[in-house]
Amino acid sequence: MSLNDVNPLRSLRLPSSILLKGVEVLWTEAPIADIGFAAEQHFHLVLDISANRELRDGHTKPGQFVQVRIGDSKPAFLAIASPPRLAATGSLEFLLKSVEGTTAGLLCSLQKGDKVELSQVMGNGFGVEQVSPVEDFPTVLLFATGSGISPIHSLLEAGFDARQRRDVRLYYGARNLDRMAYQDKFKDWEASGVEVVPVLSQPHNNWTGEQGYVQAAFAKTKGIIQAAQVGAFLCGHKEMAQDVTALLLADGVPKEQILLNF
Repeated sequence: MSLNDVNPLRSLRLPSSILLKGVEVLWTEAPIADIGFAAEQHFHLVLDISANRELRDGHTKPGQFVQVRIGDSKPAFLAIASPPRLAATGSLEFLLKSVEGTTAGLLCSLQKGDKVELSQVMGNGFGVEQVSPVEDFPTVLLFATGSGISPIHSLLEAGFDARQRRDVRLYYGARNLDRMAYQDKFKDWEASGVEVVPVLSQPHNNWTGEQGYVQAAFAKTKGIIQAAQVGAFLCGHKEMAQDVTALLLADGVPKEQILLNF
């Protein structure tokens, strides 16, 4: 599907709400405040939600998401990349992967000022309270691959007292550095107490860091001493999430401390 098939600026004739698995989805228009290149095949999108109080108040936890559609397109489920405090100022940020024929791909073709439809904020988000207080959970491990960094970015920008913990690591996987978004944030995250471990599956020749897949990189350097004091946040490829979860469980980390955003 291309922009020739769907005109995002035409009058919307679809109903204002639909039922999806028992949850009423309420649709509202929002203009694009900013859109731009984030990494190879990835775009940074900012929606202006200042006119909608429900959206401004609805983002309360990192890991929540919205549905977005353009005209008659199939709704895309997009994890919110910005921290909850930004919603209160009237903005929601997203990291999109441009895939031809998808709604996310269509979104990457739009321009500032174009309007889209989005749902209310959905999902329970990450249960950050599961790794509190900090003295009981000195180790927090974060895992993300590709655009799955979006909710982890929200979590990192919101903060979870990383500096007060003994061991906080982010394993972030991508094909190569060209496809790895948010590299400009790495220094800030390191300064906040997070060790950033980029893992590249197809790196360029000059790469000297971790190579392969996130789960393999973690398996080499798990360093889990007291499993009951470990919390983990995961988002990304299904296989990565399954493998990392299995590694954590095998080391004795309680299942309720392995947290997903959906």
